[in-house]
Amino acid sequence: MKLIIQIPCYNEEETLEIALNDLPRQLEGIDEIEYLIINDGSHDRTVEVARKWGVHHVVNFNQNRGLAKGFMAGLDGCLRNGADIIVNTDADNQYCAQDIAALIAPILEGRADMVIGERPIDQTEHFSYLKKKLQHFGSWVVRKASNTDIPDAPSGFRALSREAAMHINVVNDYTYTLETIVQAGRQRIPITSVPVRTNEELRPSRLFSSIWGYVKRSMLTIIRAYAMYKPLKCFTYIACIPTLIGLGYIFRFLLYYLMGTSGGHVQSLILGCTLLIMGFLTFMIGIVSDVIAANRKILEDTQYHARKLEYEINRPKK
Repeated sequence: MKLIIQIPCYNEEETLEIALNDLPRQLEGIDEIEYLIINDGSHDRTVEVARKWGVHHVVNFNQNRGLAKGFMAGLDGCLRNGADIIVNTDADNQYCAQDIAALIAPILEGRADMVIGERPIDQTEHFSYLKKKLQHFGSWVVRKASNTDIPDAPSGFRALSREAAMHINVVNDYTYTLETIVQAGRQRIPITSVPVRTNEELRPSRLFSSIWGYVKRSMLTIIRAYAMYKPLKCFTYIACIPTLIGLGYIFRFLLYYLMGTSGGHVQSLILGCTLLIMGFLTFMIGIVSDVIAANRKILEDTQYHARKLEYEINRPKK
């Protein structure tokens, strides 16, 4: 059983060695541990620090491509190098590396293919009150969208089995954390979470410049992911808005008509009919999107088998 621990990096020369020094060298149930970093266009000595420390694999981007692209490139690198389990952690040593054993335990026991590390958000001192509440709210939204019970959706500390990693696709350019949970829930990939500890903050987060910017981009990511996997339901909800308002205006016109004073309220009938047409067209978009989603499932299945064939052929011999 081979474990590869991957670390996305962007100008992490000051904290990377600290994070690497905390990583486990051996774990029960694991025969071999290797380390991989994703150099996301760093301009400092990140790669030099990693190679000097003894990292086995380096995935290089010539320019910064973002956390989501880096995560997917890391999975690809890990699978090509024969990983049976992949653990993703941060270069700023945010997560307690000793908890990797607990993180991979559900995979080793066959209970899950994806495991999310649940941080003690309410006890994390460097999280503001607002950030804590927004973290809880965001996780609640993801639980509803993904039909899972993951309590800490934004956590980047996670483990994936080889099987789950070959199924994962991230299409947004922002972050992988939310979309992968929605995807796992909707594709029925066995997913669970375990409590993990966090370390003191070594540097501010680089994922967002402001709380509200993070909230906006996260909500767009969740909505997009949900619309991809449940398009008919999503567009039906949207269609209900103009449809109900339109019916209200038509009912208003009919009420005046029955009272014999409809002459001055024809605009209500016109507006109501227009809104009903908008609702109908939105619903039809949902039907077309649902057909496209069915085709996407076929393409994802084809991609999975292509990946499996490619990675197994190129898998290093033991």
